[in-house]
Amino acid sequence: MGDYMSVIKANNITNVAGGIPTVKSQQLIPTAWVNFNGTSTVAIRDSENVSSITDGGAGLYYINFATTMANTNYAATATSQRAVTWANGGVDANNYQTTNFRLENVENSTGADTPTFSVQVMGGQA
Repeated sequence: MGDYMSVIKANNITNVAGGIPTVKSQQLIPTAWVNFNGTSTVAIRDSENVSSITDGGAGLYYINFATTMANTNYAATATSQRAVTWANGGVDANNYQTTNFRLENVENSTGADTPTFSVQVMGGQA
């Protein structure tokens, strides 16, 4: 028997119909992600499909998509850097929009900015 392994190399892979590529009908790569500084002037360090972040006050951020989501049934997860003694950073699932969603960070029961937030979003783009 011969060796049937093939190597595919590509710089960009896109879905013919638009949006992210699928394998066996499953979207296997994040639709959007961002790593940002949430203190002082909010600044994106690196991202994909995130156009900007709106600072909503102490520990409150809105993640704005560059390409809208197909619906509000996507999944988002987040991690935050602990700046004091206890931190809880998370996505507010009650506020999913096709254009953005709300992200919060709480330290010792109070909203607090955090030096590092990382967010990943899985779901289909419009």
